[in-house]
Amino acid sequence: MIKAKKSLGQNFLVDNNIINKIIKLANIKNNHIVEIGPGTGNLTKKIIDQKPKSLILIEKDHDLKKYLEEKFNTQKNLQIFNDDILKFNLEDKIKKDSVIIGNLPFNISSQILAKLIKFNKWMPKYKKLILMFQKEVADKIIAKSSTSFFGRLTVLTNSRLKVVNFFHVSNNCFFPVPKVKSTVLVFVPFVNKDFNVKNIDNLEKITHIFFSKKRKMINKAFKILFTNYVEISKKLKIDLSLRPSQLSEKNYYQIVEYFEKKKIKD
Repeated sequence: MIKAKKSLGQNFLVDNNIINKIIKLANIKNNHIVEIGPGTGNLTKKIIDQKPKSLILIEKDHDLKKYLEEKFNTQKNLQIFNDDILKFNLEDKIKKDSVIIGNLPFNISSQILAKLIKFNKWMPKYKKLILMFQKEVADKIIAKSSTSFFGRLTVLTNSRLKVVNFFHVSNNCFFPVPKVKSTVLVFVPFVNKDFNVKNIDNLEKITHIFFSKKRKMINKAFKILFTNYVEISKKLKIDLSLRPSQLSEKNYYQIVEYFEKKKIKD
């Protein structure tokens, strides 16, 4: 009997209706599939039934990895990695046009998404992401500017991914039952014409500076980044009395671009 480990944020998806909904969105037949955190393999079994071209499973829990190996020991096109997804070199391992699916541990879901957004080569080798998040995190990802949920995660996600579908999932669809609701988000990568940042780490750094003082006016963040910050804000046509959530994603990309150019000149 496999027991969920709290330390790994494990909540196993057991509802067949939700599993089938994910399968339908993934278009699995003859595609390369990656599953992050397969757990006890309930979703994995349905993926295999749809005959993918190849399937990679990434499972941090050693006991579950052994369990999955025994459960699917007849599968020839299956690779199982006993690894932490945050340390795993996914970009090198996946095949072109892969679909990545994951019921993500809530405690590291935003870090996993950031890792997928920060692939070195863009466009990436994956063509679709179908990922489960705690609903509150999903609300931040799909938030609009000037709303309370708009923040760093919104800006980072929209720089390289489009949310093309989503649906909410009751906490009763998991075992053990978590205290929070979930949301499945479907993303596709794209080339954002407004995003001309050289190093995406700079976007993370600068949005952290702005949103760590979310209720303060942005003049304080500008002052940290630029010595002649008033002049630069005028060049960028950004009002320094605004709050961080009142800027658009495009505003943040422009600030980062200017920051990078200034660093090069310096």
